[in-house]
Amino acid sequence: MTMIPTERAKKSAAAMWAKDHASKWAGMEITQVDEGKATLELTVAQHHCNGHGICHGGVTFMLADSAFAFACNSRNQAAVAQHNVISFTAPGRLGDRLIATAREISLTGRSGIYDVTVTNQDGQQIAEFRGLSRTVKGRLFDE
Repeated sequence: MTMIPTERAKKSAAAMWAKDHASKWAGMEITQVDEGKATLELTVAQHHCNGHGICHGGVTFMLADSAFAFACNSRNQAAVAQHNVISFTAPGRLGDRLIATAREISLTGRSGIYDVTVTNQDGQQIAEFRGLSRTVKGRLFDE
């Protein structure tokens, strides 16, 4: 029986999530996943804030990077980051619900390009992230 893309993406995400201690430790949740797409969310807590009292850029980057990871691994082909860049457009604040929405822009051979928009609960853009992926040997689950 052939698995449809959405089922494969969900099963891939479940397999990754089971071993993703970093994203869980940070307080992230997966709220949506499909082929080439993923949305992860995080509520900014006190321990996520820097010396300016705003969400640490590394936390915002980590959220975007995790959404990117779930999007680029959604086909049950192991993929890793090759290059990532982020632009911060507004600060995340204590209590904000940050939402990182990743979408595939291009997939050619072993290389993919993904854009991730991070917004807060009001839809205000917090950051824009671009990730370049590279597939490697291995699968997330037996198929």
